[in-house]
Amino acid sequence: MPNRSQGSQPQKPDFAGIRFVEVTQETRDYFEDLFEQPGAPKYCWCMAWRQSSRAHVQNDEKKRMMTALIDAGTPVGIVAELDGKSVGWCSVAPRETYRKLSKQQDDSETGIWSIVCFYVPRALRGGGLASALLDAAIGHAFGKGARIVEAYPVDDTAPSYRFMGFRDMFVARGFHEVGTAGSRRHVMRLSR
Repeated sequence: MPNRSQGSQPQKPDFAGIRFVEVTQETRDYFEDLFEQPGAPKYCWCMAWRQSSRAHVQNDEKKRMMTALIDAGTPVGIVAELDGKSVGWCSVAPRETYRKLSKQQDDSETGIWSIVCFYVPRALRGGGLASALLDAAIGHAFGKGARIVEAYPVDDTAPSYRFMGFRDMFVARGFHEVGTAGSRRHVMRLSR
């Protein structure tokens, strides 16, 4: 790898052999391996939009809660795997498996899958992995019967909620805005 201090750009990773794996009881190890890596979001275990209103849930309890969802067969998302190693995550699941994601959410609507979170290790950021995860998540949701895929991205200048993805990435794939969630998040949809 080139020495970045001399002004050279980091090499882009080769994602030619990447595959995307649905997290199930059988593939849960991919998810756990990713979230237990140094720098990974083991503080949340992707329970921020799923957990109950209980405040101050410990990290090990969040992992246990996520494991229980997976073991129950609840869809939770997909993991990117490259050369036998987990390298990325996207939380994509039926909207009803999350807590309320926006004030205008109509819970009588059915067939909606939500994309609420991405995780790409710092060393792999900027190489297109988040876009590849988004493409795989869209295909996964529609393949599982989604009528609409909904997401809640932010503008690239937003100081928070960046883990939900950036608006331009969704616009490039045909998502259109249908509202806002809070002061930063856009509610965007893609139908097929």
